[in-house]
Amino acid sequence: MSYEARFKVWRGDAAGGDLEDYAVEVNEGEVVLDIIHRLQATQAPDLAVRWNCKAGKCGSCSAEVNGMPRLLCMTRMSTFTEDQTITVTPLRTFPVMRDLVTDVSFNYQKAREVQAFSPPTDLQPGEYRMQQVDVERSQEFRKCIECFLCQDVCHVVRDHEDNKTSFAGPRFLMRVAELDMHPLDTADRRPAAKEEHGLGYCNITKCCTEVCPEHIKITDNALIPLKERVVDRHYDPVVWLGNKIRRRSS
Repeated sequence: MSYEARFKVWRGDAAGGDLEDYAVEVNEGEVVLDIIHRLQATQAPDLAVRWNCKAGKCGSCSAEVNGMPRLLCMTRMSTFTEDQTITVTPLRTFPVMRDLVTDVSFNYQKAREVQAFSPPTDLQPGEYRMQQVDVERSQEFRKCIECFLCQDVCHVVRDHEDNKTSFAGPRFLMRVAELDMHPLDTADRRPAAKEEHGLGYCNITKCCTEVCPEHIKITDNALIPLKERVVDRHYDPVVWLGNKIRRRSS
């Protein structure tokens, strides 16, 4: 059974733009990305949208639907009523390139700033050994498809553009936490988390967890444990006293 839905889709580029109204056919079982493709095919052939797998695994079709960061291919039309107007806009945190396509190069820049995995120097390829419990602890974070919805919804960069230089965002703080939990990683990542990646800016509102399409518990399982390790290192009075005694002894 089909019906005609009302859509408002943002059209424009870096110089500016506005929402445009469309009436488009919706069929049973379709997702928002299906409707955007139908708009391209029937009414707006120049509408720009980024997508690839259409299966919720590539993270390409990130946008905001009625103000909520979502994957267009995983947002079912059945979640809306037939008389509801659906607004589709580009990710607000990143610069618009054209229509629904944004420039997410900020995220790749932050990825390059995270120190790579640093195994013990005396271990050769093929000699790495880990307990299953250690694998399971960080395996959850490997589910990330880099849709950058968590980056988009994080108010630290969403509402404060000037924070982007000093804050990596939840996706890459999660990467730091993943490496910090790795039993074969020899780098001390706590100073970098605090000073370079801006961990202190995060106030654990859990908005990143709420929008994650892979249901990764970013706040509870990555950011909070990382914060606890940083606090233990820099602010625990017992640790501070121990460090001071060791320095005096040396």
